[in-house]
Amino acid sequence: MGTIFAIGGGEIGKMETLSIDRKIVESSKKNHPKVLFIPTASEESKEYIEVFNNIYGKKLGCKTDVLLLLNKQITSDEIRRKIMSSDIVYVGGGNTRKMMEVWKMHNVDDLLIEAYKNGIIMSGLSAGSICWFKSGMSDSESFEKQGNWSYIRMEGLNLIPAMH
Repeated sequence: MGTIFAIGGGEIGKMETLSIDRKIVESSKKNHPKVLFIPTASEESKEYIEVFNNIYGKKLGCKTDVLLLLNKQITSDEIRRKIMSSDIVYVGGGNTRKMMEVWKMHNVDDLLIEAYKNGIIMSGLSAGSICWFKSGMSDSESFEKQGNWSYIRMEGLNLIPAMH
């Protein structure tokens, strides 16, 4: 089994999670671990990817890679290779519902469970934290509706048998 770092919130770009980010990297017990960033929940924001690469790549000395699923043709073999060759998987925040739907279409959900069982470290912030739990309360409707929206319960990967 692997290890999970579930970060409830904070801004990685403002260095609010830097002490946790360091612990994630240290837990790999490698000098330059390979970290895969999955920014599906943020619509694969280029700015978010840049911030991640700056923090985990430049500041923390990791070899970073990104799994893009939305606007790129990617094979199932490439998805599997990226996930299974990582030391650490980091899932970004954003729209949990959209992320989980996209993951199911690409079998990423099952691959992440397999990776966890193979000892790969799982981590993430906000939506990237909810996903490891059986379920969690998500603000996904706020990304989809103007004005009135409600928190919704989202099913996760159930690696942590509890509600986030």
